[in-house]
Amino acid sequence: MFAGLAFASGVDAAKKRESSTSKRRARTGSPAAYVQEPDAPVKFQNGLSQPPLIEAKSAIVLDPRSGRVLYDKGAEIRREAASTQKLLTALLVAERGGLGDPVRVEADDTFCEPTKLGLRAGDVYRRGNLLQALLVKSANDVARCLARSQSGSIESFADDMNRKAQQLGLTGSHFVNPNGLPAPGQYSTARDIARIARYAYFNPTIRNIVSTQTLQFQYADGRIRELKNTNKVLGANPYCNGMKTGYTNAAGHCLVASGTYNGIHVIAVVMASRKAVWTDANALLNWALATQG
Repeated sequence: MFAGLAFASGVDAAKKRESSTSKRRARTGSPAAYVQEPDAPVKFQNGLSQPPLIEAKSAIVLDPRSGRVLYDKGAEIRREAASTQKLLTALLVAERGGLGDPVRVEADDTFCEPTKLGLRAGDVYRRGNLLQALLVKSANDVARCLARSQSGSIESFADDMNRKAQQLGLTGSHFVNPNGLPAPGQYSTARDIARIARYAYFNPTIRNIVSTQTLQFQYADGRIRELKNTNKVLGANPYCNGMKTGYTNAAGHCLVASGTYNGIHVIAVVMASRKAVWTDANALLNWALATQG
């Protein structure tokens, strides 16, 4: 059912790691094996087959319709979320509306690294076009531009993010900026990011954008640039329909991957992974869809 994917299974990848990592304890079952780390025990819903081995330090899988958690590994541990928190930025922008309104780029919007779209002060864009670039290319200058234009400053937008976090029931998060770049006092958890993703999943504007594999972005001077979605699982797994990547040196690799099959919908969040982030998320997504379908 889930054949022909570009990524190796999380089980195979983790078995190789297990042979060289004496601190981990493995238990083999049918049809898969999984690893339990002493500081982050794996928990999964009774009645499901055992989940795949993953490398990530924190992860969670849930059904976005009911909110039922299917898998939990260190999901309450506070970590840096990197650009996965742009889902909250996007949610605030999308819910405000006015996506056809013009947004003028200010010089302060461009002061961020490393992933930038190259916006220039004085240029004017439609808010909706910037929102697309934010979610597909994960551009940090776009995040700053959207946040500042909406709330007046980055600090005020962060306040809005934290108020929205409280409304959504987040208990382990505090946000300082709209793009997820490292900042003192900024953190989240896999559970909180999954809760944000759950609400974003049912926003039709966001849902449409995060499923886009390539985007033709037109600059203010008329140049056109093709933006490829940073989510590699989206292009490799036919059941994946979003959502958002994230990476910094401090956070490691993070990914929110959503998918649907045969009327089943799932969201998998992987945080603090290394290069296995793609296989981790892909394996969890397939496991959840297969065991529920």
